[in-house]
Amino acid sequence: MKPAPFNLHLPSTLDEALAVLAGSSNARAIAGGQSLMPMLNLRLAGVDDLVDLNGIAQLSGMAQDGDCIVIGAMTRQREIEQSALVARTLPLLSEAVGYIGHNQTRSRGTVGGSLCNLDPSAEIPTVAMAMDGELTIARQGSQRTVPMRDFALGLMSTCLDADELLTSVRLKPWPVKSGHGFVEFGRRHGDYAIVSAAALIELAPDGTVLRCSFTLGGVAHVPCRVPAAEQMLQGRRPEPEAIQKACAQASEIPALTDPAYPEWYRQRLAARLLERAVHLALERATPALTKTAP
Repeated sequence: MKPAPFNLHLPSTLDEALAVLAGSSNARAIAGGQSLMPMLNLRLAGVDDLVDLNGIAQLSGMAQDGDCIVIGAMTRQREIEQSALVARTLPLLSEAVGYIGHNQTRSRGTVGGSLCNLDPSAEIPTVAMAMDGELTIARQGSQRTVPMRDFALGLMSTCLDADELLTSVRLKPWPVKSGHGFVEFGRRHGDYAIVSAAALIELAPDGTVLRCSFTLGGVAHVPCRVPAAEQMLQGRRPEPEAIQKACAQASEIPALTDPAYPEWYRQRLAARLLERAVHLALERATPALTKTAP
């Protein structure tokens, strides 16, 4: 099948792209194109103006900015997977990206494309939610910063206006001695996850949980934190029984349902996978050391 006719724009700067979006009543931006192009070909979506972002060099790359890592929206997922900076500072993201499709899809797919498509099972939005990511959004003449929790409005729906572009995501690394874990379950390797779970844990010197972040993908309409589980472990020793009780809170989250994977199935998976992710994070966490005078 072929898409309906449209005007293709090939901007080389962000300003040029924003000008097209501002001047069109029906424009879309395309990054990797692995979601949008099939929709256009099947005529499930239609545009008058298609803005190809692949020629805008300023939207790609990763850099440390103060205590945060800034990742450009057009950075390829394969670049994330191979980045020493990401592996050192954002190991949860590095681990999660390995679950995305296959090498071919990761070589084309982008960080911003995944965030803007906002599939509830997608790995990058789940990590951004787990790490309280901040997204920079630009329109002609201005820009704004939006927390990930406010960016995700609903099923594959974001707060982006028609004349706006996501330009970067900012993630603040957790301490080096904290632990991370990302697990997911799908029918086949490379398929979208039915359910995924991300865990970050920082331990105090006495081995109690100083801080934690638990997030689920594929369960609700958007990736969601599990605050009840976080609160149950915060300040406590992560004994097996306490972990099991905390992770059981994941089964209380209202879940998506369909003929293949009903709500109860996703809820059961959520509790089991979150428990696995928490144990994996604890295996990698080291209690903070208390400095003593010589």
